[in-house]
Amino acid sequence: EQLVESGGGSVQVGETLTLSCAPSEGTFTSYRMGWFRQVPEKGREFLATISWRLGQPRYSDVAEGRFTISRDTAKNTGYLQIMNLKPSDTAVYYCAGGDTTGKQYYNWGQGTQVTVSS
Repeated sequence: EQLVESGGGSVQVGETLTLSCAPSEGTFTSYRMGWFRQVPEKGREFLATISWRLGQPRYSDVAEGRFTISRDTAKNTGYLQIMNLKPSDTAVYYCAGGDTTGKQYYNWGQGTQVTVSS
């Protein structure tokens, strides 16, 4: 499955943004969906993951509190809401399908750019 992210853009500090992730065709078939972000010259940073069937969201320390991961199985779409955006949230955000452990991810999307300005 090829995943496609959307919802990125240029926003102001303090605003809320919701990113979406869905397969380009067909249904989401992985066990879980994960969200990551990357800035230039840095590795990809894990943010959150959710079991597609059971829910049970989990967050990194960075994401805990301001980020909310969710999914709508009827719409075949996952979401990442980011509240109170900060300039340090500026990055390319990616979604991916993951295995049962939450340690292996694949079928990465192409990413969506989020730019936060003050």
